[in-house]
Amino acid sequence: MKLFITRIVLSLMHFRQWLVAQIIFGFLNFLKLFPADGGIRFADWLTRLIGPRMQRHKLMVTNLRNAFPEKSDAEIEEIALASWGNMGRLAAEYVFLDRLFDFDPERVEPGRVEVSGIPIFLELRDNPRPFIVFTGHTGNFELLPVAGAAFGLTVTVLFRPPNNPYVAQKVFDFRSARMGHLVPSHAGSSFALARQLEAGAGVGVLVDQKFRKGLKTTFFGREVKTNPLLPKLVRQFNCEVYPARCIRLPGNRYRLEIEPKLELPRDERGNLDLPATAQMLNDKVEGWVRENPEQWLWYHDRWNIKKALFKK
Repeated sequence: MKLFITRIVLSLMHFRQWLVAQIIFGFLNFLKLFPADGGIRFADWLTRLIGPRMQRHKLMVTNLRNAFPEKSDAEIEEIALASWGNMGRLAAEYVFLDRLFDFDPERVEPGRVEVSGIPIFLELRDNPRPFIVFTGHTGNFELLPVAGAAFGLTVTVLFRPPNNPYVAQKVFDFRSARMGHLVPSHAGSSFALARQLEAGAGVGVLVDQKFRKGLKTTFFGREVKTNPLLPKLVRQFNCEVYPARCIRLPGNRYRLEIEPKLELPRDERGNLDLPATAQMLNDKVEGWVRENPEQWLWYHDRWNIKKALFKK
């Protein structure tokens, strides 16, 4: 009897996941009816309308107040609303990604995408060696590996699949066709990335995700745990580390930036300082977010406060 009930519960759970996935796919297919600019603007408008009515809005506003205690309630709400719009744009941009990346170094007139740091892209491509590019959830971060592929720079990207398996498979297929080799984040992902570095290739990672166990660091002055994966890979392979980000510009345009390699902190014996390196990554992402706070995903539970917040 227990087995029968378990099967029913699992079947209902799978059906719910399938139904949610169909709603998401239906919405994205609906966006295809629009021109790219119209679809992106519509998604921005819709998520600004729906987002503040969702429970996560409370978490978003709390995160913003903790990060920017100097800002007024009106300023916090304005950033939160724009952050919901940013999320809507991300969803729509999946649909139009093939049309969005139009960078051409030979073109005189600026296109939708501009790239800063082209010499770094080319130098990494022309002088192969192990390296790591890191970014945060800023702007449309999905465009960065697309840019790398456009320059002939193949980077193995670590990504966290959505919890919904139907959505996860669709996202994986979509990304694989446009972003090169992908490694889903799971227990064995560190070995997959290590093999790429060992082979003299590059990897890309997001460093601002919630992590339950890790190095003690701070982000916006508040304690967080940071994934030690990147510092450990650097320690093992002595590879270079490059920051990269996407910035949204007016008119549905984007600037992709790759910055010069970081000089990573070391202890008195010359060994890589893992906690200090993790803190350096956080500080770099925090600087980006402070420049454009509305372009970061504040609904993430980066500071692990959601359970306590919603108990109130």
